[in-house]
Amino acid sequence: MPNKLKYLFVFLTPLTVYLSFQMAGYWSFFAIVFNFGLLPFIELFTKGSTENFTKDQEDSLLKDKFFDGLLWLMVPLQYALGLIFLYHIGNSTADLVYKIGITTAYGFSCGVLGINAAHELGHRQTWYEQFMSKALLLTTFYMHFFIEHNRGHHTHVSTDEDPASAKYGETVYAFHWRSIWGSWWSAWALERKRLAIEKKPFWSLHNEMIVYQLFQLVLIVLIAYFFGIWSLCFYLAAALIGVLLLETVNYIEHYGLRREKKGQRYERTMPIHSWNSNHPIGRVVLLELSRHSDHHFLANRKYQILRHHEDSPQMPTGYPGMMILALIPPLWFKVMHERIKRYKN
Repeated sequence: MPNKLKYLFVFLTPLTVYLSFQMAGYWSFFAIVFNFGLLPFIELFTKGSTENFTKDQEDSLLKDKFFDGLLWLMVPLQYALGLIFLYHIGNSTADLVYKIGITTAYGFSCGVLGINAAHELGHRQTWYEQFMSKALLLTTFYMHFFIEHNRGHHTHVSTDEDPASAKYGETVYAFHWRSIWGSWWSAWALERKRLAIEKKPFWSLHNEMIVYQLFQLVLIVLIAYFFGIWSLCFYLAAALIGVLLLETVNYIEHYGLRREKKGQRYERTMPIHSWNSNHPIGRVVLLELSRHSDHHFLANRKYQILRHHEDSPQMPTGYPGMMILALIPPLWFKVMHERIKRYKN
């Protein structure tokens, strides 16, 4: 059986973010430097395990509530960090460097706790876990992700119909714009389709997208009322950082991979349609998100039992390092186009 305590490294995110809040000046950038500087450097010298669990081991892991409890803890931690952030950002004596630093720190939390943990919870079948997923997405004003990811992305992944699947030769910056707006509009279209099937009015509270916009508007008003307009501006900036982190992850996960169309339908989503990474640090910090090939092959598999597939295309390093590489398009294209060429041959 695996050492489940390794998943306690998921607390590196809230810990480094909290430490950034407690530091002064340029030290407030500690969370970003640690997670996108030190961790990617360490992962350059690591090699991930390709070992999979047996059926009996998987059954045992699924019964162990440790993994669910760890995931559920991300919800109160994200809200606690949000309140601490707003308290510090509203301090009139704090300098601008410090405020920008803690904004990047909380933005990192929005991406990892506010969206990544929400992503795992959003695939669960219980009402309370789906509620927790939406509650986390609310902190980043990205609640439509719950609709579009589950009913859109997983249906159209690795096709041109999916705004969250990066095209060959597309830069991450062009992708950000296309994916953010495309996913938002896709969620509206998916709700319109669902309501038409159920014969319910579009302009009503039956429409989850309308409900989500109302919840997000209420949160904006509450932050502005209790903490002030400037605090709201910094909060919105942090939420945007979280969204950009998510979309950068989306970019690296399916870049240049496409499913073939057979007649009117695309072939089934297989492990070969998602980039995979077995590098150990990214796996535990991001709750196995980097074993993405198996996630798309069987979306209902919980994070602790995701598997390695021999035929899935492999990233040269872990997610933190690949995200940094994506920000430098010439280097990204040089590394990834060579891998795509090798993979297709």
